[in-house]
Order: sequence, then structure tokens, then C-alpha cells
Amino acid sequence: MLAVLRHRTYRHLFAAQVIALVGTGLATVALGLLAYDLAGADAGSVLGTALAIKMVAYVVVAPAVGAVADRLPRRALMVTADLVRAGVAVFLPFVGEVWQVYVLIFLLQSASAAFTPTFQAVIPDVLPEERAYTRALSMSRLAYDLESLFSPALAAALLSVITYQWLFTGTVLGFLASAALVVSAVLPGRVASAEAPGRARARTGIRSFLAVPRLRALLALNLAVAAAGAMVTVNSVVYVRDVLGLSEGAVPLALGAYGAGSMVVALVLPRVLDRVPDRAVMLPGALLLAVVFAGLGVVTAASGGSWRLPALLVVWAAFGAACSAVLTPTGRLVRRSVPPGERTAAFAAQFSLSHGCWLLTYPLAGWLGAAAGLNWAVLALGSIALGAALLAVHLWPSRPAPHPHVHADLPLGHPHLAGALRVPTGWRHSHGPLMDGPHARS
Repeated sequence: MLAVLRHRTYRHLFAAQVIALVGTGLATVALGLLAYDLAGADAGSVLGTALAIKMVAYVVVAPAVGAVADRLPRRALMVTADLVRAGVAVFLPFVGEVWQVYVLIFLLQSASAAFTPTFQAVIPDVLPEERAYTRALSMSRLAYDLESLFSPALAAALLSVITYQWLFTGTVLGFLASAALVVSAVLPGRVASAEAPGRARARTGIRSFLAVPRLRALLALNLAVAAAGAMVTVNSVVYVRDVLGLSEGAVPLALGAYGAGSMVVALVLPRVLDRVPDRAVMLPGALLLAVVFAGLGVVTAASGGSWRLPALLVVWAAFGAACSAVLTPTGRLVRRSVPPGERTAAFAAQFSLSHGCWLLTYPLAGWLGAAAGLNWAVLALGSIALGAALLAVHLWPSRPAPHPHVHADLPLGHPHLAGALRVPTGWRHSHGPLMDGPHARS
């Protein structure tokens, strides 16, 4: 899998992603400590609001960026986003009011909503061969998982010798380094997309998810993953401290189990995807989430026993593995489902819609767990995961129905027209979905 790093442009872009992720991880730790300084016991409320603002920025800004991104130099757009993020991080240590945190977080995450979909849309052009692209997706998944383990450990080590305000300096340096690496990368030329008004282009990616069956299924899969991920992110500390009665030092152990499960699957998937289609990996992964929720229900309902901690770690690792099975092939699915000139809009739509699912499940996991108890939270989110997985199975046919269409611009004798019927407007035939040159608009 590491062979993909021999490609110079991808190597620079991947390094930019990793360094920016580490900087973001340091900022996450520092932001929690800053919130405590500003709000004391209400720090959780501040962080919860900041998380909601992050998701709103992702949902609102990403489609707008996707509408104009194909008309802008991609490298300049990503570098500008990195510089904006670095500039925002410079001001974070100096805020004195909670509202200032909210404004800066919105600006920071808006820049991330511009950078990430553009980055995701560039990689298929950098690595057009599918085998290499699949390995790049697994590398990206591993980068996210390793960051979730490495950044807190790095922050803890740094906090032993510096104050938390200096962690924001690491964030600034991370984004500046990311910008420098993007500048050093030579990006391939983009495939031109059809000209359309900005508002229409903003809707292009969203319409793709409504028009293409497997992308509608992907939207349901996003919801299933968000249900499981929100349960892990929001309630890990509750399970460790309240349900199991353990110290706060066990919280990273639980989160590490989730990351470990995700990494194992990300390492295995490239070879699996060489032999089986995306559907055969993603749908079982989503259905597994519902099964894991049933296991979590058993752990939650148990009144005691030393077995519960190992069981929780197994459940969290299984959640990570199932989520990785769904998330890792997502880029392949989007790339295959839209013409090259519309990739940025489609990746922006995926970014926005997936985070819209998180915007729903994050508060549900927290508020329902606090108000009605964890048993009800497990039941509600498990039901969402099951329903979403079954909906995805229904929406994603194993054999796509033939799509009738007319080719008006292919010359007589073109090999693709074999067996086509001559009609007044061109040549008419039908087949399963294709996104090669002749079908970029079919």
C-alpha cells in the first residue's frame, strides 16, 4: 500500500493532509482547555455549540464552494484555505469571550469546508488508475485514525512543558506546512465542466445524490455511520466514567479501540477491493453496525461485572471496523458515479450531506443520553443505523437497470454504437451506468 507514496504529487498532498490533521488535533485539545478557562463547568456546553457550528459550516459552505471551485485554480484555493485556517488559529489564544470562540470556529471550519472537498476531488486526477486510488483512500483513512491516537498523546507530552495556548502555535505551523506542501505539488489539469449559473452548479452535486441510485444509497450509508460514530464520540466518556466507574485515563483506551478497529479494516481493504465490488463491502459494513448496536445494548443494560470493559472495547473496535468498511471506498463510489468535470461538486455534496447526518446524530446521542438514559440513546441510534442500512440495500441494486439514452455526437462506426438504433436525434441504446467520455452527460 505504501507504494502509492512513490508518486511525488500524491506524496506531497498526503503529507499536507497528515500535517494539517495533526495541527487540527492539537487545536481540538487546546480548544477544550480554552473553553474551560472561559466557561468553567459550562465548558461542555461551549464545546457542544462549537461542534454544532462546525457541522453547520460544513453543511452550508461546502456546496457553495463546490459551485465555484471548478472555475478557480485548485492549488490556489487549497493554499488560501490553509492560510485562512492558520490566520484564525493565530487569534484563538487571545480570545476573552465565548462568542469570539464561536466566530473563529466558524471561520476555521468554513475554510476546512473549502479545502477538504477540493483535496478529495484532486486525488482521482493525480491517481487515475483505480488500484492506486483505492490504496490512497485507505491511506487517507489510516491518517484520520492515526491522528485520533497520535494528536492527544502529542498534546499531553507538550502540555507537560508548555501551556495549552502554545498548542495553537502547533496548529498554525501545521496549516502553514500544509500550504507549502500544496504549493510544491504539480497538479494535473482539470477536465472542464459545462458552464452553468453558480446556483445551478451548487445544486449539481446534490442532484447527483438524488439521481444516481448508488449515491442515494451512499446518503443512507452516511446516516448509518453517523449514528455509530456519534455514539462513540459523544458517549465514550459517559460509558467509561459513569457506566463502568473507571478513571478518565480509560477514555483514550476506548477511543483507541475504535481507531484500532478502523485501521485494521483500512489496511485490509485495498486487496479486498481488488477482488470484490464496493457494494459487497459497504452494505455488509452498514448492516454490521446494527448488529454491534445490539451488543452495545447488552453492555449498557448490564448491572455489573468485570467483563463489561473488554466487551465495550470489542464493541467500539467493531464500530470502527464497520465504519471503515463503509467510509474507505466512498471516494471510489463518487468518482465512478459522476463525470470528471463534476467531481468537485460531487465531493462537496458528499462532504456536506454526510456532515448533515452528523449534525442530526451528535445532539441526539448527547441530549437523549442525558435526558432519557443511555439505553434509549442506544435504541434510537441503533434503529437509525438499521433503518439506514436497510434503505441503502434497497436503493443500491446489485445489477443496475439499463439506462436508455441517445448519443447525438458520436461518429458513424464508433465501437460504442454497435447494436444502437438510429433515431432522428442520433443513436439510441441502453446499458448500465458508465462515466467514460461518451457518457459524461448521459
